[in-house]
Amino acid sequence: MQEVELNNAEWIRSRYEQLALIDRKRMNAVCHSQLYQNRISRAFNKRDKPKQFAPGQLVLKKVFPYQDEAKGKFSPNWQGPYMVHRVLTRGTLILTKMDGEI
Repeated sequence: MQEVELNNAEWIRSRYEQLALIDRKRMNAVCHSQLYQNRISRAFNKRDKPKQFAPGQLVLKKVFPYQDEAKGKFSPNWQGPYMVHRVLTRGTLILTKMDGEI
């Protein structure tokens, strides 16, 4: 401060302007990030087609790796066929086996 010969008020004002510039740049980065996220989600949702199930339809059930039915690398990834017994909210299905067992 002594080398540049600034008084205290000028130095405080210059620091305040620098902080304001940093805040503007930060807000600009946040806005760009939100725009990018919106573009990515729109691109994903454009390809995403929600499935509509109805009672009586035949479906296959996915076997996840942590289930007992997953016995190894060459075991099938799907079980079934099952029949849709009831459709609940958020895509939840109640399935029945082909012999009628829920």
